[in-house]
Amino acid sequence: MVKNSILIILGTLFVILGTLGIFLPLLPTTPFLLLAATCYLKSSNKLYCWLLNHRLLGKYISNYIRHRAITIKTKFVTITFLWLTIGYSILFVISSPLVKLILLIIAIGVSLHLLFLKTLKNTI
Repeated sequence: MVKNSILIILGTLFVILGTLGIFLPLLPTTPFLLLAATCYLKSSNKLYCWLLNHRLLGKYISNYIRHRAITIKTKFVTITFLWLTIGYSILFVISSPLVKLILLIIAIGVSLHLLFLKTLKNTI
């Protein structure tokens, strides 16, 4: 009972962090949502089903879990948003050359990861 409660709390925290990651480029979305799915799977079938059937997050998570792939639209939107926000930060917000370099390396790494993921032709 206590284990389930802890997993539900952690799963909910991971959903929040994953959702924030949609808007904050340095906070990863996919790992947090996958952690949330794992926590819910081991603690609450109801919450697991809710997450996989969520209007905005469900298809994204289930495509990644089932096919280890994302749609071309998801790739395009994610990479575009990533480069716009990190590019803006590098050009106008950050003054430290070291931090600019770190952000650039992160942007390149995330972009490569997304580009090398399989692309789903048809969403299921």
